Amino acid sequence: MPEDDTYNTIVKPSEEVLFKDKNSKFYGYAFHVEHEDDLVPLLEGLKNQHHRARHWCYAYQIGTETIRFRANDDGEPNNSAGQPIYGQIQSFKLTNILIVVVRYFGGVKLGIGGLINAYKTTAQMALEASKIIQKTINKEFLITFDYKNMNTVMRVIKEKQLKIVNQKLELSCEIQILVRKKDAQTIFDLFNELYEIKIESLND
Repeated sequence: MPEDDTYNTIVKPSEEVLFKDKNSKFYGYAFHVEHEDDLVPLLEGLKNQHHRARHWCYAYQIGTETIRFRANDDGEPNNSAGQPIYGQIQSFKLTNILIVVVRYFGGVKLGIGGLINAYKTTAQMALEASKIIQKTINKEFLITFDYKNMNTVMRVIKEKQLKIVNQKLELSCEIQILVRKKDAQTIFDLFNELYEIKIESLND
């Protein structure tokens, strides 16, 4: 079970998977996404690749603390496609992910139960073909200080093994650091108590 400051996702697109039922073919794909803007090119790409298909059904979930999700049946009966796909995202406890199932109709109707099973199974196969990893939820801070206080700041960064994202080291210095959510308050307080050193959160 992930800790409260970790989440599971995939890093790269899954391999294409194929599920067949009564001559209908269901092709499944999983993609890593971080913004709704990422969805359109991926969906358009699959529509171009499978331009003879009948349905391009999908579900996605984005975010770690504020969650955004959607399930789309794309012309299939209500809740027979998008919801079973989304159910697999929940079952695998994933976020920042898009699953698309492309259906070629084989001439025989599958019924609601058949459709639910087909979309669920294809989504599951796509996730099983993906490499799932655990990532931490991080907070970003900006530390501002005069150059004369550089040693103090760098000592804390080294001791606490903090990740520097960006830095501007001039007479007036800025260092941007990345901190695990569970350690964020401790690190904030640590810098906040230091004389002539300012720390602010970039996530709020």
